[in-house]
Amino acid sequence: MTEAPSVDNVLLQWGDRLFYPGNRIVRGRPQPKLGGLSAQQRAATIRQRIEATVVRRAPQVMVKVTGGGRGMKAIAAHLRYISKNGRLDIEDERGETMQGKDALRDLADDWRYGGTLIADEAEPGHRREAFNIMLSMPRGTDPLTVQRAAREFVQAELADHKVVMVLHDHQAHPHVHISVRAESKYGQRLNPRKADLHRWREVFAEKLRGHGIEAEATRQATRGRSRNFDPLWRLKAREEGRLRTSRHGTKSGTKMGAKSGEKARATREQAVEAWLQIGRALTLSGDPADRDLARSIAAFIKDLPIARRAVEPSRAPGLAPARQRIDRDPGR
Repeated sequence: MTEAPSVDNVLLQWGDRLFYPGNRIVRGRPQPKLGGLSAQQRAATIRQRIEATVVRRAPQVMVKVTGGGRGMKAIAAHLRYISKNGRLDIEDERGETMQGKDALRDLADDWRYGGTLIADEAEPGHRREAFNIMLSMPRGTDPLTVQRAAREFVQAELADHKVVMVLHDHQAHPHVHISVRAESKYGQRLNPRKADLHRWREVFAEKLRGHGIEAEATRQATRGRSRNFDPLWRLKAREEGRLRTSRHGTKSGTKMGAKSGEKARATREQAVEAWLQIGRALTLSGDPADRDLARSIAAFIKDLPIARRAVEPSRAPGLAPARQRIDRDPGR
């Protein structure tokens, strides 16, 4: 049997790639990492995340930038939309709540003049003066807990900005709409990128877990998924019966282009390789719990779409060897 330190080393090496990818750092904020903990503690954290992903299949948080306004008219229109024209409770960055059309007008004036002036109409190509963010959890999650976690997320990530939050609990998935003024009170500008979104998902999941809600922020590649999520305008159009076009449900669709599709596929293949390495190490562990986890990983890998397609070389060339390695995995 492999000694425990060796198993832990494999977990740290490959687990970091699955759960703490080294994306480009944005705005000087660090990516979620496991630094500051002992190797044993870090390995235990990786085990917990593996178990949440492959055994309990913990619900995945969704954090999405749905757009943003360049002029005050567009920003005010979005505030009216998310608040149902002032009928829903509106909460600002100070935690104060308000309702009504008058409150919306006051908010618009506060945003318009609370920093660099935001004109009613923006010039073509002008930078965004606000970003629209949606925090969501699957059906069945307590909406008020989602709201509390969203409030703590705002305090942690958007503390220096003007913010409007509105809870939507009348639809299948409880979610919170957040509009944030791009310019902070110190004149710094928000410009979210991929690394920011990954960190935001981690923070939101952490806040939910703090309230007793099981939540994970695992990347799609780690879960073997490649879904395209619809932008807000498509969601609105579908709700109102105005959507006349469909689009590919996966990132390998033609609209992405061959290079993007190939990159996405390569990322998923790398994730499968990491799962195989971790599963093999846990299989050789002297700890029965590790070996049980290895069997769960083997079953999880066999369910991944990329692993299922691997048996069809014409559809996924080059993946058949991976399929063979999955079938030979001793953790089965």
